[in-house]
Amino acid sequence: MDTLIHRRVEQARRGENATVICRLKSGWVVLGDGQTLRGYCLLLSDPVAEDINKLAEAERQQFLADMIHIGDVLLEVTGAALINYQILGNKDRALHAHIHPRYREEPEDKRQKPPMIYSLLGTAKMPFDLVRDQPLMEAIARRLRALEVQTVE
Repeated sequence: MDTLIHRRVEQARRGENATVICRLKSGWVVLGDGQTLRGYCLLLSDPVAEDINKLAEAERQQFLADMIHIGDVLLEVTGAALINYQILGNKDRALHAHIHPRYREEPEDKRQKPPMIYSLLGTAKMPFDLVRDQPLMEAIARRLRALEVQTVE
């Protein structure tokens, strides 16, 4: 299968994916291509699985634990009020989780809705910019290592 997730994981393995924050036991932590909500990350399974139900129990637990650890770190480094998690797989049949920081400063009419409300309303995303985003990416990686999350170097 050749999905965007498969291609991004292959790029990460080759060191060619600039959005990579770090490698965890279950996959790659990457900063989202568009930053409508600052700190939006994804966890891309590696090896790529079609969906979480195709994983063995230990792999499922590892993926979900890694996803939650990323959320814990985002709460700390971004000052977010809470984290929204999404595992959809409707378009790209490859396991990946969307991890969205949510902020008190968001407009009331958007804050209480799923993060995709921004896309549905046509809100412009700030495209990934390595120079701008590198300090945040490094802070996330540092905190994941400090939490002794199973990072892979």
